[in-house]
Amino acid sequence: MGLRFGAARAISSVSTWGLKNIFRRPAANFPGKVALYVDPQLIANLKKRLNIGSIVVVGTNGKTTCTNLLADIVENSDKTAICNRTGANLDSGIATSLLQDKRADWGIFECDEMWLAKVLPQLQATYVLLLDLFRDQLDRYGDIGNIQESIVKALASSPSTILIYNADDPLCAAIADEAASLPQRKATPSIAFGVDESMNLAQESVPDVQVCHKCGAVMDYEFRQYDQLGKYSCPKCGFARPELDFAATRPKVGLTELSFEVLAKGAAHSHTFSAPFSGAYMVYNLTAVAAAAHAMKLSPEVVQRSINAYKPQNGRLQTYNLNGHHILLNLAKNPTGFNQNLNIICADKQKKIAAFFVNDMEGDGRDVSWLWDIGFEALAVDGNTVVYAGGMRANDLQVRMKYAGLQTKIVETAQDIFDDTLSLPGEYAGANMYLIANYTALPPVHEELDGMVSAGKASVAASAASASAGAASANTASVSDSAASENKTNAQAVADSNKANAGETQSSTLPEPLVIAHMYPDLLNLFGDEGNVKILQKRCEWRGLPVEVKKVCRGEKIDFSDVDLVFLGGSSDQEQRMAATELAPMKEDLQKFAAEGGPILGICAGFQLLGRTWQLGEELIEGAGVIPMTSVETEAEEEKRLVSDIALKTSLSDLPVIGYENHAARTRLEGAVPFGSVCSSVGTGNSDAPAAPRVDGALLNNVIGTYLHGPLLSKNPDIADWLLDKAFDRWAKRTGNERPKLERLSDKEERAAHSFMKKRLGL
Repeated sequence: MGLRFGAARAISSVSTWGLKNIFRRPAANFPGKVALYVDPQLIANLKKRLNIGSIVVVGTNGKTTCTNLLADIVENSDKTAICNRTGANLDSGIATSLLQDKRADWGIFECDEMWLAKVLPQLQATYVLLLDLFRDQLDRYGDIGNIQESIVKALASSPSTILIYNADDPLCAAIADEAASLPQRKATPSIAFGVDESMNLAQESVPDVQVCHKCGAVMDYEFRQYDQLGKYSCPKCGFARPELDFAATRPKVGLTELSFEVLAKGAAHSHTFSAPFSGAYMVYNLTAVAAAAHAMKLSPEVVQRSINAYKPQNGRLQTYNLNGHHILLNLAKNPTGFNQNLNIICADKQKKIAAFFVNDMEGDGRDVSWLWDIGFEALAVDGNTVVYAGGMRANDLQVRMKYAGLQTKIVETAQDIFDDTLSLPGEYAGANMYLIANYTALPPVHEELDGMVSAGKASVAASAASASAGAASANTASVSDSAASENKTNAQAVADSNKANAGETQSSTLPEPLVIAHMYPDLLNLFGDEGNVKILQKRCEWRGLPVEVKKVCRGEKIDFSDVDLVFLGGSSDQEQRMAATELAPMKEDLQKFAAEGGPILGICAGFQLLGRTWQLGEELIEGAGVIPMTSVETEAEEEKRLVSDIALKTSLSDLPVIGYENHAARTRLEGAVPFGSVCSSVGTGNSDAPAAPRVDGALLNNVIGTYLHGPLLSKNPDIADWLLDKAFDRWAKRTGNERPKLERLSDKEERAAHSFMKKRLGL
């Protein structure tokens, strides 16, 4: 192993001692990071410390829980384990774990999906446990296909590693399919696990996966659990969920417990597992753990005993009893995770309190457009929940909640929530609390609750007045809580706070509704852009103006002469191509709609589809030809996606337009003017070519095309009202009726979110 290995170990020891004894910080990443710098083959040299082998756990959701449970099962089986229990899941975290333990039977390592290609070539793990793949940190990863390619590359580098994968996820099954076709892995088996019966869950979102990875056809589902997980098949090429080697059956998910049976292929009988916590996603996590334990020859009895004893201490599914409230603290870092937590909250039919904390640090992903893919409307329908928003992006959360029909207060800490409960009606005394936070927002909430436990109890404010002062100190707008005292619903409270003319709403006597055509929401749904349609719809309803949203899905057509406004959202390449094919027969009608002054909003892929051509690989695909422009892929490999917060100066608003860009194509205008010029120090716009001006999008007649997500209209209500103004002009001509006046709305939440980002961008 040589001098480099010895030097790496020495430097690691010194840095570990310094972090723990001088800086009082956990030595989770840094010792491994500096040691890897000295010896890049450090993990390969250290893997000899593992007597039996290792398993690497990857996936979007559930890595830390599954890793810690597997380590518990190993240790409860009278064996030893080296494990990165804190979730330090880069190569540096895994190296640190190996450096800090001398020898063990098993290595149980959580690994970031994109770092598996760095870790696995050295570790040559016995198993890789692949849990799931969902949209997550799109600003960092781009298309999910990039993650799939990276995992296949990692498996190619470790031919003997057995893949244990969630076959209910077509993205994971596609990885297994690709890996099995690699010449070096022909003799390596894989293990497919899944849930073989429907859990009869409400479908809160369009799934991440719509099309077959082999042929591009839309897949069918015999049943779908949540997101894209379920029993699927392609009607065109036959790609389908593989036969399960490890199947969960009879799943039952209650408010505070769950159970299911599992049957391993070839086994004589099944085993029943149960757990003292809830969540359909935990059925998958525990099935994955049971499948991995079975492969590692660890007994199901020990698996169950370990589940019973599992006491989360890292903020994931951790429970507290403070100030008479039972509290569930949990992590959620993407739409799927939040939606599953919402299912848990809504299953509690009593009066309850929910708080959501969202940061946008590097570990979280800077882009928060995914908030609009979360079904917060379920809380409004439930009607029993007082809702709070916290974290760096509390303002964006509050705006999202507003359009979901929820009246939301902003808080900075968990203590603020306890303080504010003093002003709530008595029926919320002792109500269950649910605190859900994303990646970097979780530790401070977790630390605060642990501190309250250590202190013996949570302190409470002396009066409701101090609670109000604490909430106001959040440096942002908060909705009045008068609705609670008047026993109004959340939705009614939001509607009341947004009535025009300080409470006087317009008459809803229009003879016909405004018609919005939402084009291909089943295909163009990547960056929360559907939120733009929700915003337009609500801004009509709050004014008492009837509106109808017509969703035009794949295989459907629409007569644009009966439409007042058209919207097209963002998507991945494959779905964008399908949308182009669908739109082609209607492109002349769409061109006529635009030429007659019909307003159109196209975001990202939707923007490119409005152009003359756009490029996919070597193929040049025709667009709708509404905007004279072309979009091309970058030629140089070193040229990356254009990803950043961004602000524009535009003629349509006195305020800068603020959003987030995330695109790989470069767009050249050939007759249209830009939607706006970039006025922030960061952000690129249409192109980063040396001679290209820093401009974004296109503006032609009443057509707006832009790369700005957010969604665009969430922090820019002036643009939303500009579109509605043009839409009602068309409505008046189309119906022959007098067009209504758009009274000004109270946009304090939107303005607060705008101001926060404007200040961050230095404007």
